[in-house]
Amino acid sequence: MSTLAFCDLTVGYGDGAPVLDGLSLEVPDGAVVALLGANGAGKTTLLRAVCGLVPARGGRVLLGGQDLTGLSTEDRVRRGLALVPEGRSVVAELTVEENLRLGALWRHRGPARTRAVAAAYELFEPLARRRASAGHTLSGGERQMLALARALVADPAVLLLDEPSLGLAPIVVAHLLGVLRDTAERTGLTVLLAEQNVTGALSVADRGVVLSLGEAVADRPAAELAADPALRHAYLGF
Repeated sequence: MSTLAFCDLTVGYGDGAPVLDGLSLEVPDGAVVALLGANGAGKTTLLRAVCGLVPARGGRVLLGGQDLTGLSTEDRVRRGLALVPEGRSVVAELTVEENLRLGALWRHRGPARTRAVAAAYELFEPLARRRASAGHTLSGGERQMLALARALVADPAVLLLDEPSLGLAPIVVAHLLGVLRDTAERTGLTVLLAEQNVTGALSVADRGVVLSLGEAVADRPAAELAADPALRHAYLGF
C-alpha cells in the first residue's frame, strides 16, 4: 500500500506563523491528486514537509500506515518517496545517462539498472537522443523530462512534483502530464502534483485539493472541481 496521509500537519519557518496549520489530507494508493492554489498557499511547503526537508511543528506524515514523521529525508526516500522540486533539478555537469543512472543507484543493480534507464528512454524519447549530452546543454523541457525520468527510475511508491509545467511550452507540458497519467495507471504509482496550471493538472488528476493560506478549502473529484466556477474564481483565478 502506498497511501500517503497527513494528520493535523503544522509546518512553518523559524519563529514565524505556520504556513500549514493542522492540515489533514489523504492521497489514496494509486491516485493522482492535484494540489492547487495561489502562490503562498502552502503547496511547496507541504511537499517539502512530506520529504522531511522542512520539520513539522506538529502532526504526522504516514505512508502505507507507517509513520514517517521522525525519519530523515534519506530514510523517507528509502521508504518510497520521490520529489521532483520546482526548477528542473538535474546535475548539470553529468550527462543525461549519468543523471539517470544516479537516480537508479540505490534502488537497482547491474542489469536491473540498465533496464530501468532503458524504460526511461522509452517514456522520454528526446532524452534517448541526448543521452551523451551534459545536463546544462539541455533545453528547459528536456531538463524537466530528465528530472521526472530520474525520479521514476528509482521506482518510487509515491511521486511528489512541484510545478513541473512552470515556464514550459504547452506541447511539452501535455507530454509530461500524459506520461505522468499513463505511468500512474500502468504501475499504480501514487502522485501528488502541486501545480498552478489548473486546467492541465485537473485533466490528468483523479482528485483536486485546493489550498488557501495553508488550509484545504476543497477536496473533490477533479472533473467536479473543474466544473465549479464559483470555487475556481474564488481560489484559482480563472
